[in-house]
Amino acid sequence: MNTPSSSLMETVIDLAGVSRRFDARLALDGVTLAVPRGCVFGLVGENGAGKTTLIKHVLGLLRPESGSVRVFGRDPVGDPVGVLSRVGYLSELRDLPAWMRVEELLRYSRAFYPKWDDAYAESLRAQFGLDPQARIQHLSRGESAKAGLVIALAHRPELLLLDEPSSGLDPVVRRDILEAIIRTVAEEGRTVFFSSHLLDEVERVSDQVAMMVEGRMVLAGPLEEIKLTHHQLTLRFDQPQAHAPVIAGALSVVGAGQEWTVLCNGTRPELVEAAGKLGARVVAERHPSLDEIFVARAAKKVPAAARVPTHS
Repeated sequence: MNTPSSSLMETVIDLAGVSRRFDARLALDGVTLAVPRGCVFGLVGENGAGKTTLIKHVLGLLRPESGSVRVFGRDPVGDPVGVLSRVGYLSELRDLPAWMRVEELLRYSRAFYPKWDDAYAESLRAQFGLDPQARIQHLSRGESAKAGLVIALAHRPELLLLDEPSSGLDPVVRRDILEAIIRTVAEEGRTVFFSSHLLDEVERVSDQVAMMVEGRMVLAGPLEEIKLTHHQLTLRFDQPQAHAPVIAGALSVVGAGQEWTVLCNGTRPELVEAAGKLGARVVAERHPSLDEIFVARAAKKVPAAARVPTHS
């Protein structure tokens, strides 16, 4: 992506203090998030964390009960045409008209998008191995996902929204979809925002990530920065410890006796110094995976004051 630095700093999606309740359940709890242009942004969280509800707000399908949502600087509820004409969307449900053939689906979809690219649509169809004469109702789940992705991509949207794009798909299909995402972002200035509970694929393709737990945003920022600011340290004490060591920034502590493993958020020198003050030596260390960070954050339910701010 050879985009100018000024365009990289432009915010495509901007949520400020967005809350939404369904009966007694608070689906979104004061969510603030900024997604910059030209990146792959992965939203992770367990089922029910609020990911789909957030995406529906971005699409203008739901109006926030408090806070504001802006996409390309516009209100998606007040200006749906101005927003949705620049957005490609693939839902987890893959709700395509079952009676259509693949070629009919492409012709039908083309009518809704003035910038539809026939040649690009055909190249995607061929790459995904979709039979143009096959009816949607006879496609496998993976083929249906690919057909939906062709429609989402063929008008070369500025923003591609994918809600659990790999849910229920086999590894080969997931790889194909991820490669298509990467190609989309390679187009100058385009942005991909996708939700997933598969943290390994988020880690594989994302530039930036955000983590949701029970409707709250617990962490957001550049992926590499998040990984570099989290450390897993194995501490060894001269004497057995009756209780788990307490270290500022610790998200999880496991172990017993003389050896404890701590997953921490902070700078390495500070964490090593804190361990030394407790009388411990660092005998092993590494950067944890995104999955390990999420599990620790979700278990701890980190309060707002301890969260990493969203970077724009």
